[in-house]
Amino acid sequence: MRKFLQISGISGLVLTAFGLVAFFFTGDATDLYVLIHLALGVLCLLVYLVTQGGQLIASMRRRSTRYGLHATLYSLILIGVLILVNFLSTRYHQRWDLTEAKVFSLSPQTIKVLGQLAQDLEIYGFFEKGENPKVTDLIKSYAYHSPRVKFTAVDPDRHPEKTKQFKIQQVNTLHLSYGQETTNITDGTEEAITNAISKLTKPTKKNVLFLTGHGEPKLDDKESPQGYAAAKAALENENYQVKELLLSTQEKVPPETSLLIVAAPEKPLLEHETAAIDAYLKSGGRLLALLPSPGGDSLKSFLGGWGVEVGDDIVVDQQIRLFAGPTLGVEPIAETYNLSHPITREFKERTLFPLVRSVEPAKKDGIEAISLVQTGATSWAEKDLAGIFKQGRAALGSEDKKGPISVAVAVTATLKNLGIEKEGEAKVVAVGSAAFANNRYTNIFFNRDFFLNAANWLVGQEEMISIRPRSIRSSRFQLTEGEGAAIFYLSFLILPEILLIIGLAVWWRRR
Repeated sequence: MRKFLQISGISGLVLTAFGLVAFFFTGDATDLYVLIHLALGVLCLLVYLVTQGGQLIASMRRRSTRYGLHATLYSLILIGVLILVNFLSTRYHQRWDLTEAKVFSLSPQTIKVLGQLAQDLEIYGFFEKGENPKVTDLIKSYAYHSPRVKFTAVDPDRHPEKTKQFKIQQVNTLHLSYGQETTNITDGTEEAITNAISKLTKPTKKNVLFLTGHGEPKLDDKESPQGYAAAKAALENENYQVKELLLSTQEKVPPETSLLIVAAPEKPLLEHETAAIDAYLKSGGRLLALLPSPGGDSLKSFLGGWGVEVGDDIVVDQQIRLFAGPTLGVEPIAETYNLSHPITREFKERTLFPLVRSVEPAKKDGIEAISLVQTGATSWAEKDLAGIFKQGRAALGSEDKKGPISVAVAVTATLKNLGIEKEGEAKVVAVGSAAFANNRYTNIFFNRDFFLNAANWLVGQEEMISIRPRSIRSSRFQLTEGEGAAIFYLSFLILPEILLIIGLAVWWRRR
């Protein structure tokens, strides 16, 4: 009995502590575990204080007891600090992505899309045994940026009713629900998830029409490098409805057209067609003109009336590239952008324009034309096209224009400034190369982002202008020999040595 009374104090402390910890995590004071532990803990403490209180006071006066209490108090304070830090880190944590390509961060486009959520977005992940760490971590990143994203991992074998309810056909499927709109996707990449969210949040599709009938690249051609199937897919991922337009058989551009794209016509546009496009623009229409190289005289002449001067040249940049060897230089890389225009305001990445011709803004009443992209200072606009295409040579001559060379122009024209009694604006983007957006080049560097940003600006969806998700690639951190040696000595020798010396000094003082 005496031994029980002696250990009742320690038992009371342990029971009370566990009861408080359980209450801290559950927040439920009526929980049976919490009630039992607190009740027994308080009872044991009272029994100990009543029966052993005098002995406790006497022992408190001994030096060994005071040392023990001090050690216990310091340990409890340390544990409390660790618990508090852990609690604060889970509630108010912050992430830092130290990789060069930010492979563990969501793209600016994804963050923009999440910022536009007006209601909760439910995401159900149907994984084998309810586990898929890679996709789960990715969606948790979505939830980190938006509290409206709710995620639930589902094991199809344990919840077949949800599998039937959401029409799931295979594991690793994500079911997204936003209001009355739902969709299923089997691709767990950031690009696929963000595109799905964009489609759910913008159920109304805008129409993008590609002009045909003049030898333009085919929209459904996935095999040919010159095809535009990749560009079409990229537009559809942005929730556009893409179609072809044979304008030669129609009186005018359909009024429901959100954007008209004229890409690399091999044959001249008919006079009726240019008149219809001009009337479409003067009614507030939007045009993306991607010029062939060379050719496109009718399109060049048409753009001249809208403040765009197209050169009869090819931009050449023979800057030596490592491992590329000697080249003709007709695929200049551009990395100088107009940061005042919405299309390129956040653009810092490279774009490649094959066989691009110069496109300069021209002064015209009522029209504001701005250069968007320029090639490097080592480039020039080569006038000798026969030398390039027949003899495979190019050299900077007196008749050539020295770089930087503008290769894309954005035009904004207020209709009233054009003498048209109607509210609104006409917008045009002209690019000196149609090849930069074909199957071969659209996914090189950031060509696709530039193409989509131009389309989004033209149709008035500036909130969609951004840099889109990229694939993950490895990143390396290289150290010099001296830096490597410094890290080795600091982490492997100096810090352990300091800790050992401090430990020995403490032992020596207390021995």
